[in-house]
Amino acid sequence: MLLTITTTLDQATDLGFLLHKHPDRVQRFEQSFGTAHVFYPDAGERRCTAALLLDVDPVKLVRTRGRGTPDFSLGQYVNDRPYAASSLLASAMANVFRTAMRGRCDPRPELAESSIPLEIVLPALPCRGGPGQAERFFAPLGWDVSAVPVPLDPEFADWGDSRYVTLTLTGTLRLADALNQLYVLLPVLDDAKHYWLAPDEVDKLIRAGEGWLAAHPDRGAITRRYLANRRGLVRTALGRLADAEDAPEEELDPVQVEEEPASTEDEPQEEKAVSLAEHRLRSVVQALRDENARRVIDLGCGSGKLLSLLAKDDFFSEISGTDVSHRALSHAWRRLRWDDRPRREGDRVRDVFQGALTYADERFRGYEAAVLMEVIEHVDPPRLGAVERVVFGHAAPRVVVVTTPNAEHNVRYDGLAPGAMRHSDHRFEWTRAEFRAWADRVAAAHGYRVRHVPVGDDDPEVGAPTQMGVFTR
Repeated sequence: MLLTITTTLDQATDLGFLLHKHPDRVQRFEQSFGTAHVFYPDAGERRCTAALLLDVDPVKLVRTRGRGTPDFSLGQYVNDRPYAASSLLASAMANVFRTAMRGRCDPRPELAESSIPLEIVLPALPCRGGPGQAERFFAPLGWDVSAVPVPLDPEFADWGDSRYVTLTLTGTLRLADALNQLYVLLPVLDDAKHYWLAPDEVDKLIRAGEGWLAAHPDRGAITRRYLANRRGLVRTALGRLADAEDAPEEELDPVQVEEEPASTEDEPQEEKAVSLAEHRLRSVVQALRDENARRVIDLGCGSGKLLSLLAKDDFFSEISGTDVSHRALSHAWRRLRWDDRPRREGDRVRDVFQGALTYADERFRGYEAAVLMEVIEHVDPPRLGAVERVVFGHAAPRVVVVTTPNAEHNVRYDGLAPGAMRHSDHRFEWTRAEFRAWADRVAAAHGYRVRHVPVGDDDPEVGAPTQMGVFTR
């Protein structure tokens, strides 16, 4: 299996820093199913190519396969065949390029955060659905896609094409994003994995899909294929994507979970249930209306889902948003101003700016209401006191709306290990009693009273999935 990554940025050999692999060396990494080699066939200042070559050992591969895998019996006999890119290559990538996939590069941190010109080539990639499927999955991520079918036999054109393609992706992206997209989409296009899916597979998908999967128009199909249509895991993954990225959570009927839909058309909208993300948005908006708060700032606005909803509602007269992440703010601006028009008098959106909730900022002041929707659980507990002082003490709006996950409800998520949290970036998740204790203490300290509202289906045993506190001064 072969993967090549080429860049033409200035000082192209800096690709070695990003991949943490020196261009002058050939490196070898043992895998449970073979050996991965990393080398640079081209390492010039203007063009640099890194190659990952995976040499599969058929004996090792058979030993790593359980008897429950579909091709176990066949694997005992067919053991000298060529292998095309698959989940084996994705696993090798995760092992060999682990630090690069995390976006970490201590010698060149600014480069790791930058989009660079990239060309990625996979000479032989299984692609269920043909070249159009590769286009469908990669093009929305900003790639120019070339998927050329590989003929069954060049000498016998009448035999037609195989299910393999030569895939070439060209675009300008962060290298970490490109690697994580490949990690997810290689087994998705193959529609198969070489190993048994454990519940932690959802965590892998959420981590690798951060920043792109939730907004992908085919996130449902990608999630189903990645998780082998396992109903519980798919539902959990889609729910967590909605929580993490403010994306619509998809409702799946049993047929769509059990097998790949024959059509690529969107699912009928009238059959979709209201997602937890939508419940949360509606609950926040209703709380603001109930308190007659028309001037609102969204503290930790993320990609701007709530801002967009408020901007379309004539009830609200002035809206602003802030977030610590530049990338999240760029998504918010695109969501709010998709036509790149200049600001006009009468716009409800006053400002969207970068800011940290642990530091007092005059721009946080002057609003009737502040919203912290799924924000506090991302704050390290020792710094939570600073957020309390900034929001309730310094900004001190008349109304503060806070939502956060209910940890007790996590037992209802299939595939979420006991004690695990819904997202890898959560620093904590509170039970209902813990949230009430925190809310009561903060309200008393800063002259507020608080009422508690369950958000989502209120389970009689473990409560609603989201808990909301509405503070009024």
